[in-house]
Amino acid sequence: MAGYILKRLLSAIPVILGITVIVFLIMAMIPGDPATAILGSYATPENVEKLNRDLGLDKPLAQRYVIWLGNMLTGDFGRSFSLNRPVLDEILDRFSATLILAGTAFVLCSLIGILAGAISAARQYSLADKAITFVVLIGISVPSFFLGMMMILLFAVKLRWLPVSGMYAIYGGGDLPDLLAHLAMPALALAAVATGVVARLSRSAMLEVLRQDYIRTARAKGVPEGRVVYGHALRAAMVSIIPVLGIQAGFVLSGAVYIEMVFQWPGVGRMLVDAILKRDILLVQGGVVFVSACYVLFNIAVDVAQGLLDPRIKT
Repeated sequence: MAGYILKRLLSAIPVILGITVIVFLIMAMIPGDPATAILGSYATPENVEKLNRDLGLDKPLAQRYVIWLGNMLTGDFGRSFSLNRPVLDEILDRFSATLILAGTAFVLCSLIGILAGAISAARQYSLADKAITFVVLIGISVPSFFLGMMMILLFAVKLRWLPVSGMYAIYGGGDLPDLLAHLAMPALALAAVATGVVARLSRSAMLEVLRQDYIRTARAKGVPEGRVVYGHALRAAMVSIIPVLGIQAGFVLSGAVYIEMVFQWPGVGRMLVDAILKRDILLVQGGVVFVSACYVLFNIAVDVAQGLLDPRIKT
């Protein structure tokens, strides 16, 4: 298993390098002069020249990429000009908020989706199956940002049950109940689509397992139905479900960008949008590469977990 993990980590290196190339080229191809956009009304020829020199924009494109990549490999992501602090420090501070939001949404979509799929498969064609399928189709069809806005309108504006935005109350609060109150709507909105996808695929995987001979044998021996479904069938189906969870983890992490804007959640997604508007090149590049690397590493963890569950997978 250690050799398999090392092999997967080595295979992730060209992927992350490819991401750095794409991110760097996209930022380099943005129309206009970044220094002029950054300086605004202070964009005199002398100031523009000085800022281009400070940012390294006066060098050839290939040289700029090599310098930027070399600095990142040493842990130096550069310095954000708009925030006047190291890029990596800002990313790490914001990532904790994104991790809370995305992690909660991922746990919700995993638990609810797998449970709904298992119940739907165990009671195929029943009223429960039809009801779950109907709710799942709605969850998949409604965009997360629209659902978030509707939740704000209902639960925050009309009913006044939950706070509108932010991570903590502006005055007072700051404890766990305050965090949970602010987290409820964005986490549910972010998890909605992923929950529907996990539920649909979990149902398909469970139906396939429930048709196997050993399941029929277990039922013939008088094993309780709950143990057959949740003890035997679900465990076998997890081999097919885990890769889906890995994909949905990436969806949840990327979807946090617009959910953070809807709910003004102080995470990496909101940071990236603000950095793009301010043309803070190093902050955008560092943030995208950091999030992408986290997604790649999470998928490696998913592959390892799948290998541990299914000994037939060669590691």
